Amino acid sequence: MTGTYEHALDAKGRLFIPAKLREELGVSFYLAMGIDACLAIYPQTTWDRFTETFAALPMSQSKVMRPLFANAAKCEPDSQGRIVVPQKLRDYAGLQKDVVIIGVHDRAEIWSADAWNAQEEQAMTPEKVSAYMQSLGF
Repeated sequence: MTGTYEHALDAKGRLFIPAKLREELGVSFYLAMGIDACLAIYPQTTWDRFTETFAALPMSQSKVMRPLFANAAKCEPDSQGRIVVPQKLRDYAGLQKDVVIIGVHDRAEIWSADAWNAQEEQAMTPEKVSAYMQSLGF
């Protein structure tokens, strides 16, 4: 998944998922807490790989993932392409109104517009991009 999409949450906590992303995500997908201050949207296949990895963990290690699974939501967009973002997930990611949805390889992320702009401003310098690419062997 790729791209950047700017949208707004409505008063009922609904968010429009762009058609291009809906095509890649499928009919239903999972919304969960992400790394950093964002939410992650996983298509079924990625969610299945994620849960298989989780299932292989010893019980003593898997308990740290309780909040992620307890607050994850299976989503099916309505006829207008919107999903409801549960209040706990909105609070986790600091989502108020303006949000940015970004594609990140095998998932999408939802950020508050302010948090994403700060993140992008900090990371998007030619020197940092070059260093990231070099550290990955490109």
